[in-house]
Amino acid sequence: MVSLAYSPDGSTLAVGTNEGPVRLWNVATGKPLADLTGHTSQVNSVMFSPDGKTLATGSNDTTVRLWDVTTRKPRTILREHTDIVHAVSFSPNGRTLATAGGTVVRLSDIDSGAALRTLPESEGTVGSVLFSPDGHTLATENGDGSVSLWDVDTWKLRTALNGSGNSMAYSPDGALLVIGDSYHYVQIWDVAAGAVRATLLGHTNEVASVAFSPDGRTVASGGLDHSVRLWDVPDRTVLTGDAGAVRAVAFRPDSRLLAAGELMGAVKLWDVASGKPHSTINHPGAVLSAAFTPDGGTLATGRWDSEVQLWDMASGKVSSTISVPADKVNAVAFSPDGTTLATGAGDGVAALWNVKTGKAQAVMGEHTAFVGSLAFSPDGSLLATGSGDHTARVWDVATGETRTTLTGHTDRVTSVAFSPDGRTIATGSYDRTVRLWDAATGKTRRTLIGHTSDVNAVAFSPDGRTIASGSTDGTVRQWDVESAKTRTTLLGHSDSVDSVAFSPDGRTIASGSADKTARLWKVALPAPAAAIKKICQSVNRNLTPEERMAYLPGQSVGPVCP
Repeated sequence: MVSLAYSPDGSTLAVGTNEGPVRLWNVATGKPLADLTGHTSQVNSVMFSPDGKTLATGSNDTTVRLWDVTTRKPRTILREHTDIVHAVSFSPNGRTLATAGGTVVRLSDIDSGAALRTLPESEGTVGSVLFSPDGHTLATENGDGSVSLWDVDTWKLRTALNGSGNSMAYSPDGALLVIGDSYHYVQIWDVAAGAVRATLLGHTNEVASVAFSPDGRTVASGGLDHSVRLWDVPDRTVLTGDAGAVRAVAFRPDSRLLAAGELMGAVKLWDVASGKPHSTINHPGAVLSAAFTPDGGTLATGRWDSEVQLWDMASGKVSSTISVPADKVNAVAFSPDGTTLATGAGDGVAALWNVKTGKAQAVMGEHTAFVGSLAFSPDGSLLATGSGDHTARVWDVATGETRTTLTGHTDRVTSVAFSPDGRTIATGSYDRTVRLWDAATGKTRRTLIGHTSDVNAVAFSPDGRTIASGSTDGTVRQWDVESAKTRTTLLGHSDSVDSVAFSPDGRTIASGSADKTARLWKVALPAPAAAIKKICQSVNRNLTPEERMAYLPGQSVGPVCP
């Protein structure tokens, strides 16, 4: 058995063999119905027409045969190919057949068998061809490490995906294309964006076949490692930029907009619900950092040229500028009351600024290398900073003095975050680890190990139970805080993940990457009752506004903890 296909009604199974005959089986009884003889060599591909009346078969004998399923007789023999035919595919309307033979893809009329078109020759052997469910796109696997998407109306190349494989399948809505690869992995592509949505790792040998479930939520893959695997399709939106790496992502407090700061000088605002562009702030210079005020009315952006700009979100214009005496502003953060802005700069200095006057309130310069990240404690009394000197520091905001120094990382500390209860600080480092620290004592509580390259960003979920981390290894990991184990690894970025953020309602993780995309990942929240019980038991307090939004949307504002 080399190839197989079910009839549209599921009653008949067609099987292509090594010797040439195609065998039809009755699915209900498991008994053979007929052998279709004519091919003189291995049959590599079989496919029923959408109406189930015609069966197309492609063979090593270089021919394609169209069979009448009712009479089980050949209707047409297509002899245009001069090389092994690896794949056949019917258009959804059943009028056109795409066939791949050697480096050539041909289109033929089903009724007459006449040749309609030949696509430009591929650099490699075309392994598979597939029409999209709406019939407007033809995907061809080109044997050279690429998959081409062709516009069926114009037969012009729409885009080329950087992936190769033995089999392909569209999701039922045509929005996704899954490819099974000879390098042991499965990739799910966003067709419109031309970007990888997920890379599924687990097979230990070549992936020979892939398929979507009818509801589009599951991918099945079969490999030469003798395993069949079922994968959940990641619920994620790809936000494609056009101005360079995305270095900063920040949610507006209402969770409706995401700001994505790009290295080439733009801030893109995206509608979180739809994944569509909302507006663009034309930023004068590379955007290294971004943060919203607690009321969402102002966006602060840190620039490469030592300036912080405060943007009025209503008008989209600069309301004020703060000049930081350093070469670049790596990090910005607003205090919980929105009156103070903290900046971390390339000269190792963290500073506190009065938002209203733009004047410096405190300058904290004890780090011996750049300050790459900073975060306020939930009550605004403390500021955590991460530095290239391999340490993080916790500062008293009122005095500007160091409370404690967090030592233990063996390379630069790239990111810091306070837990929602203020008791724990998370840090990410180039030493590939995430550490959890007791904010009061400065002692390490846990070390999270799993990333295979630099950790560039960390963020706590609003309920404090999960940490998201982004790494140069191209992944986003979700960690369970209590067990210190990886909960989920989110795959899809094709380059370093430089920033991560949880939406205030806890339902979405945003990630920004050097691959010029930001991505939105849906988060599976714990059951409301379990989450509320955990919060009440752990911190002995009522729900915060963010937790209430996540677990009790639309309910009264009364206390929920006993």
